[in-house]
Amino acid sequence: MIESKDKIVEYFKTGIKEKKDFKIGVEHEKFLFDNQSNKRIDYLKIKEMFLALQEFGWKPILEKENIIGLNKGGKNITLEPGNQIELSGDKLSHIHEACAESHDYLFELKQVTKKLDISIVSAGFDPISKLEEIPNNPKQRYKLMTRDMPLGGELSLDMMYRTCGTQLNIDYNSEKDFIKKFKIINSIVPISIALFANSSIVEKKNSNYLSYRSKVWQNTSRAGLPKLFLENLDFEKYAEYIINFPILFIQHNEEYLSGKKYKFKDFMEGKINEINNRLPTDNDLSLHLSTIFTENRLKKYIELRSMDTCAWDCLCSGPAFYIGILYENLDEVYELVSKWDKDKIINAYLDAPQKGFNAQLMGKNLLYWSSILLDISRKGLENRDILNKSGKNETLFLNHLQKVIDNKTTNAGHMVSKFSKNEDLSELYDK
Repeated sequence: MIESKDKIVEYFKTGIKEKKDFKIGVEHEKFLFDNQSNKRIDYLKIKEMFLALQEFGWKPILEKENIIGLNKGGKNITLEPGNQIELSGDKLSHIHEACAESHDYLFELKQVTKKLDISIVSAGFDPISKLEEIPNNPKQRYKLMTRDMPLGGELSLDMMYRTCGTQLNIDYNSEKDFIKKFKIINSIVPISIALFANSSIVEKKNSNYLSYRSKVWQNTSRAGLPKLFLENLDFEKYAEYIINFPILFIQHNEEYLSGKKYKFKDFMEGKINEINNRLPTDNDLSLHLSTIFTENRLKKYIELRSMDTCAWDCLCSGPAFYIGILYENLDEVYELVSKWDKDKIINAYLDAPQKGFNAQLMGKNLLYWSSILLDISRKGLENRDILNKSGKNETLFLNHLQKVIDNKTTNAGHMVSKFSKNEDLSELYDK
């Protein structure tokens, strides 16, 4: 039972791994559209799609009698609130493996979507649909979230129903290693937003944002970039943060109950009458940690969550960029970001969704810092020197980002210029 802060600190310590055992986990979401109507697919179509994917060896995940996902080995396909689907990848050793995993998944997905006359859109924000047009699904927790989330952030429902992101999960080998990694990834969130911006079109119009997804997340309940995260945050301080964080929902006897009246502290002190004052288990803690929607967060590993979803051309570039920095060149980047002013990081964070590379941080624009970090990442991946069957190392996955920086134009910028010429919807779908 989790009845003290020390128990939570111990929980985080169980995530510590030897560097040789470090893994990489990649998660990415997709929007799915019915070709006949140009509308997001409904739950009936999801069930058809999940049934078809079972031919590739995927096994159904059920909640009560409803299928809400698929599993194959260490991988899961999960169902998001507006019937976006997410691949939660296996724990893998290097980017070659992670990229091959995504490639295999997309191959299977494209076979099925073609058969069912479905199109895929890989963007950070739904470029077509209005919020009220998007169907939901019977996943229990989403009913509570749809009701309670808007109370704490005006764009919370847009986050749930109209955003897609790419997430990277990484390991730490000590508390000190976690402190450095967490400070770095939170300090460079503005750069990540600018570099991976891919959500400029909203409701078939130019939104005047490069990452409208990031704008939405900045106005979502339980989300954002707390200034606390820019400090040297250890396990104890993170434990204090989540103990005093409101509960979104509690799972009890296979039902989900709203937790909006309580903080996790109340749960630990046995003050929740609706669940007979029971104390939280590790599973309850895990659920609570997964409902804190900050740009980055800690579980038994670190989750990096500030990248817009993108199509195949850039899908592997984000994980490669971060692994080169965080697994191989940590001290160099830590020394760099430690000189940055916290208020200036927050200002850049607020500016980045709209200004992109033109947002300023410490007297330089984010294009400058993106280029600096890309060079550091490349050095890191060269030092790792993990080769594929063709004898190429992981730096090959940085080629997309090098083009972005050389051309000073992100995926979002390309989409604005392509779509604005003729407002052709076909430009928005994956080819």
